[in-house]
Amino acid sequence: MTPIGINIHRSQQPPAPPTDEPVIGIDLGTTNSLVAIMSPETGKPVVLPGPDGSTLVPSVIAFAGSETLVGFDARRCATLQPQTTVFSIKRLMGKGLGDLGRELEFLPYHVVESSMTDLVRVQIGDRFYTPQELSAVILATLKRRAEAHFGRPVTKAVITVPAYFDDAQRQATRDAGRIAGLDVLRIVNEPTAAALAYGLDREHDGKVAVYDLGGGTFDISVLRISEGVFQVLATHGDTYLGGDDLDRDVMRFIRARFEAARGHALGEDPRLLSQLREQAEAARIALSSGDRATVRLEVPGEPAFELELTRQQVEDLCSPWIDKTLEHCRIALRDAGLAGEDLDAVVMVGGVTRMPLLRQKVAAFFGGHVPLHTDINPDEVVALGAAVQAHVLAGKTRDLLLLDVTPLSLGIETMGGAVSKLIMRNTHVPCSASEKFTTFVDGQTSVKIHVLQGERELVKDCRSLATFDLRDIPPMPAGLPKIKVTFHIDADGILNVTAAEERSGRSASVQVTPTHGLAKAEIERMVAESIASARADLTAHRLIDLRNQADVDIRAIRKTLARVGDALPADERVKIEAAIADVERLAAGTEPDPLHKRLDELGKMTRRLAELGIRKTLME
Repeated sequence: MTPIGINIHRSQQPPAPPTDEPVIGIDLGTTNSLVAIMSPETGKPVVLPGPDGSTLVPSVIAFAGSETLVGFDARRCATLQPQTTVFSIKRLMGKGLGDLGRELEFLPYHVVESSMTDLVRVQIGDRFYTPQELSAVILATLKRRAEAHFGRPVTKAVITVPAYFDDAQRQATRDAGRIAGLDVLRIVNEPTAAALAYGLDREHDGKVAVYDLGGGTFDISVLRISEGVFQVLATHGDTYLGGDDLDRDVMRFIRARFEAARGHALGEDPRLLSQLREQAEAARIALSSGDRATVRLEVPGEPAFELELTRQQVEDLCSPWIDKTLEHCRIALRDAGLAGEDLDAVVMVGGVTRMPLLRQKVAAFFGGHVPLHTDINPDEVVALGAAVQAHVLAGKTRDLLLLDVTPLSLGIETMGGAVSKLIMRNTHVPCSASEKFTTFVDGQTSVKIHVLQGERELVKDCRSLATFDLRDIPPMPAGLPKIKVTFHIDADGILNVTAAEERSGRSASVQVTPTHGLAKAEIERMVAESIASARADLTAHRLIDLRNQADVDIRAIRKTLARVGDALPADERVKIEAAIADVERLAAGTEPDPLHKRLDELGKMTRRLAELGIRKTLME
C-alpha cells in the first residue's frame, strides 16, 4: 500500500471545552499517594487524612494470605514478606520487561512479561497482576477515603502523572482509574499541578520553574502564569530518576561497609534486601533534618549490624543524582528560551527536595536570587493542585486555565520515508492540527497512515506509534483526492488521529495507545540526535521532497507531451527530454541544490507545453 502523498495545507483548531462535573484530585505517587478536595469552608484545597490522621497512603500493597493490605499496613509487611509485598508499581506502568533494565535487581517480588501484550506483570503465588490492577488497589483506597469524607459515592477524579509520562503510561493510569471505579476526567502533569496549588494561594504572575523530584521520577517544567492562565513553556525530565535511585546508592554504601566489617557478602535474601532498602530510605530522610543517623540490620545467625551515617556521606552519594536533575533543568530553560535569572520563583515538589544540599544546588543553579517556594508541604502540593483542577472541572470556578504541553513532536510518514510533523514538541495541549495530503499513484484506492513520534526528519529515526488504513477511496488520478489528516491531543495527552478523503467522505481513525512506553534513554536520544543531526536531516528531507516533486512533474510532462507534443518544434522537444533526463539523474544523487535548480529550469522550459495542454483540454 502506498504511503500518503504531498503536503497541501495546514490549519489549527481550538480544543473542545472541558466537561462540567464534580471531581476529586489524586496524586498517584511512586512512594506515597494522596487524595485532595477543595474545602467549601476556606475555598482552598486540602488533603484528606485517613483514620490514623496521616494524609499519606504509602503506595505499597501486601498480599497476606487471603487479605490484601494497602498503605502503612502493607509497608510493615515488606521486611517479613518481601516477595508478596509490591512497591514502586508506578515505575512499571506501561513498560515492557526490556524497559526496566537494572530496576529488576531491586524488586524482591517477581516481575514477568505478558506473552500477549509485551507489558510486565507481577506474579504473586500463582496469580499475575498488571501494574494497572495494582495501581487500582491504591486508587480504590483513596476513593474510599473520599467517600468516607463526603458520606456518598465518589466516581470522578483528576489524576496526576509525571510530565514525561508517554502515551502508554498515561493510558495505563487512566485504565487503573477505571478498574478502581473512577471516571478519570483529566490527567494533569505533576509539576503543573504544583504550580496550580501555589498559583491559587498566591495569585502569582510571572515565570515559574517547578522542580519535582519524587520517589521514582524527576520533572522540571517552566511555566508562565498570568491572570489565572497557567501556560507551560517547556518540560523535561526522567522517568528513572527519583528518591528510589538515591536510596539505592545509600544501600550499596551500607552493604559495602557491612561486607568490609563482617568479611562476607550480605547475600540476596529478599528479607535482608527489603530491610536494607527500608533502613537506607529512613536514614536519607532523617539526614535531611539531622547530622547523623544510625542504621541497623538484623542478620539471621549473627549479631545485628549497626552503622552510623553522616549527612556529608549521604550528600556525597546523592550529589551526582542532583547534578543530573540540573542537566534536565538546563534543557528545559533552553527550550523555553529563558535563563535562570529570568524566573520569578522555583516551586519545590517531592519529599526528596527537603534535602539541604539539593536546595543549595538548585538555588545556585537558578542564579541565587530566585526564591525557592517550599512553604507548601512538598509531599502534598501535587495533590492540592489536582484538587484545584478538579474544582475547575466541577464548574465551581472559571478563573483558571491550564495549558500543558506535549514533550515530543508527532507526525506521519510521507512518500520517500520522510516525516511530516503536525504537532511540534512543547505544543500546548489540548490541541488539534490538520494537514491535507493527496495520493501518489493513479487509481489508488487506499492509503496507509503511519503515525510517528520524535524530533528527526526521517521515518527510520523516529518511533512508530501506530498504523491504520484509509480504504475504499474512489479511483482517481494521482493528486486529485484530498485526504485530510487530523491529530487531536486531548487534555490527558492521549492522541487521536483521523484521516478523511473529502470528495468521497471515506474516513478512518485510531487512538494511539502504544504497547509499551518510551524508556528514558530513548527520549533523551531522540532530542539529542535531533539537535546533532538537524542539518543532515533537513537536507535528507528536502531531497525526498524534491524527488517526489520531480516524479510528479515528469509524469505530468510526459502525459502532456503524448497529447500535444507534436505542436512543439522538434528542437524544443529534444531540450525538454534532455532536461527530464538531467532531473532523473540528479534525483538519483544525494545533492538537493542541483536538483532544485534543474527542476526550476524544467518548469520554465515547459510553460508553453502546459499552455498547449490547457487549450486542448478546453477545446475537448
